[in-house]
Amino acid sequence: MDLTVCICTHNRPRYVRDCLDGLDGQTAPRQTYSLLIIDSGSEPGAAAELRALAAQHDARLIRLDRPGVSLARNAGAWAARTRFIAYIDDDAIPAPDWIESILAAIGKPGRLPAVIGGRILPKWEAPLPAWWPHSLRGVLSIIEYEGQGEYRTAAVPPDLEPYAANMVVHVLSLLAVGGFTATSGRYGGNLLSDEEVLLAWRLQDAGYSVRYDSRIVVHHQIQARRLNPAWLLARQYWQGMSTVMTRRQLQRPETVWRELPRRLAVALLFGPLALIPRHSTLLLEARWRAAYAAGFVRAAFARHSGEPVTVRPVLPAAA
Repeated sequence: MDLTVCICTHNRPRYVRDCLDGLDGQTAPRQTYSLLIIDSGSEPGAAAELRALAAQHDARLIRLDRPGVSLARNAGAWAARTRFIAYIDDDAIPAPDWIESILAAIGKPGRLPAVIGGRILPKWEAPLPAWWPHSLRGVLSIIEYEGQGEYRTAAVPPDLEPYAANMVVHVLSLLAVGGFTATSGRYGGNLLSDEEVLLAWRLQDAGYSVRYDSRIVVHHQIQARRLNPAWLLARQYWQGMSTVMTRRQLQRPETVWRELPRRLAVALLFGPLALIPRHSTLLLEARWRAAYAAGFVRAAFARHSGEPVTVRPVLPAAA
């Protein structure tokens, strides 16, 4: 057995049940992979439901008292007893050939991959609003590109990045670079992200193969409550922060300072638009750009780039 499937969750047993049902329908035999659920500090009721689901689906369950997605993913890596771990978000449903495609990718002759990112298709809980910017579909953890190749090469689009909603990692390679950074990733009310991007680029910079393979597919359940302007603006604010923190942790602070004047100009120019009610779609294109710029500027001037940014955002940190 070469593969552990890891589901990290916090207070969402309903989504975990859907994910497990998708795993039950795999074309690959159950004995070809082990199953691990990381309960990231769920409340007692949800924790009890997760225990029942783990027993029902022959999964190991690890309970963490402290929530945090990066901590949960690291716990999964340390608990894995296989060469590879496949991370899938609790609200993602694997395609029937997901395991089969992963096993084919990691068993392919040639250079051993440290990371394989897969395709993430939307499963909408509500229709995507017409006002949603097409360029920002990715903030909903959607990857629709079809193809294969090494990230950050001409083989795939330049803006393509891996998302841990559907990502396979070589366990020893992950542990060799220190795992997922605990100061990145969702925790409580913040929407910090890019922890998987930081891991992937660290591995690639160290000489490992970090690849994309669209044949590895999951369907991401897009929560209806996210499809509103307030969530989008908050998400863009935190993405601006995440970008700065990721670049600094990759030892590329010069890219932050080169971009800072432009982001500062945008934040100042469009700052008054923050007076528009946060649920309004009025001038949304300018407002989301201003939100991203505000997060970027705030993080750029943070005193300790390697520590969590704890300043209060000027926009709501929606769930």
